[in-house]
Amino acid sequence: MNYDVIGLKNETAIARSIRNLIFTIPGEKPFEPNIGSRVTNLLFENLDVLTASSIQTEIEATIGNYEPRVKLVQVRVTPNYDNNEFDCYIKYNIVGIEVPQQQLSFVLQPTR
Repeated sequence: MNYDVIGLKNETAIARSIRNLIFTIPGEKPFEPNIGSRVTNLLFENLDVLTASSIQTEIEATIGNYEPRVKLVQVRVTPNYDNNEFDCYIKYNIVGIEVPQQQLSFVLQPTR
């Protein structure tokens, strides 16, 4: 048996899928031009509460449209002025399996 590749199951696979959806730019995935979010583009707007709200709305819409395995509970995006980044926190329930409520948090930074 070869242990080079570890298969992702249930909670980990869904968390990875959510992150991939958020960081995928629409048109980037071949033959699926609508999949993805505008979050990457929004990172180059002003670092303020208004942009954080736009990012939050974009994340909610993206997950709602493209990840049917989860039911969102909360999405929170807050600007971190000291580090020129947004702190993102997502809380969700997985549909169809009995697991505790899931949390996902990461930092959004403009990179180019």
